[in-house]
Amino acid sequence: MGRLVHPFSGRAGITEQLKATDQLKWVGLMNMVKAQVEDIFFNELIYCD
Repeated sequence: MGRLVHPFSGRAGITEQLKATDQLKWVGLMNMVKAQVEDIFFNELIYCD
């Protein structure tokens, strides 16, 4: 799962600059990315849908 977070966060526009300037937005976006990665992980790798 860790390998997917970095590419997804890049596509979502999550940067270190965003983290430094707007931490609340950064956390929200990272939570969104984490949820997307978990969804893919569980649906594709565990449940094989």
